[in-house]
Amino acid sequence: MKPELILDAKATLGEGPCWDEMEQKLYWVDIMERKIHVLDPETGENETIVLDQYVGCAVLKEGGGLLLGLQNGFYELEIPSKKLTLIHNPEKDKPENRFNDGKVDPLGRFWAGTMHLEAKGNNGALYRLDSNYGVKKIIGDVGISNGLAWDVSRGAMYFIDTTTKKVAAFDYDLKSGEISNKHFVITIPEGEGFPDGMTIDVNGHLWIAHWDGAKITRWDPSTGKKIEEIKFPVDRITSCCFGGKEMNELFVTTARNGLSPSQLEKQPLAGGLFKVKTAVKGSPTYRFK
Repeated sequence: MKPELILDAKATLGEGPCWDEMEQKLYWVDIMERKIHVLDPETGENETIVLDQYVGCAVLKEGGGLLLGLQNGFYELEIPSKKLTLIHNPEKDKPENRFNDGKVDPLGRFWAGTMHLEAKGNNGALYRLDSNYGVKKIIGDVGISNGLAWDVSRGAMYFIDTTTKKVAAFDYDLKSGEISNKHFVITIPEGEGFPDGMTIDVNGHLWIAHWDGAKITRWDPSTGKKIEEIKFPVDRITSCCFGGKEMNELFVTTARNGLSPSQLEKQPLAGGLFKVKTAVKGSPTYRFK
């Protein structure tokens, strides 16, 4: 499995890929540049929507449009009018925080987490936005809220707080969206960077992006064992999701943020968007209901 560069985007902080099966397009964001991108992998055309605040994540909404986790709360973005509407800011009292990674669960609820703008302390949290637009704080004292994945067959939700260098698992109730029984199932070894974004395949294996680790790794959460890894020509791998007509293409975002001029010289493709053809199919990108 070799990564193929599909867009030399030079993103400052590329993140949050999500696949639109209906349109066969990839949505992804550049957090620091306040941009939402829409890539057509067939044509290579990449449309860009520029906002006025940091874009942590963007997810698809049933019936069209997007829901966003921005610097200042949850928002709704209408397409194509680009009308932006605030839903709720659960951290009005924390102007030094912003939303980071987020994803929709199998029943259509939007989960997104926060972090300090300079990644200081455990100031973040993980929130759930329900179909009635009610917001509930699910996990507190989070350092850098990141990867999320659900395995309905195992009744499990997986969550990454990057600062822990671990993947936490919870018992997950699909109907209510409640979680319980937190325990750790994967620990990233020293010297392999930090766990960032994450996705899951049809076998229940987790695919984890390694910030400062130059790779994506695949793990069996039931044993905590690493199955395989894919090396990249850039250090800062941020997130991944499955897509393509057969759902066997892994789209991978990367970053240039914080790299020195000498590092960038050695990694000219940093901030690029990559694709990896896999031998297994992945979980779909769910839409907010």
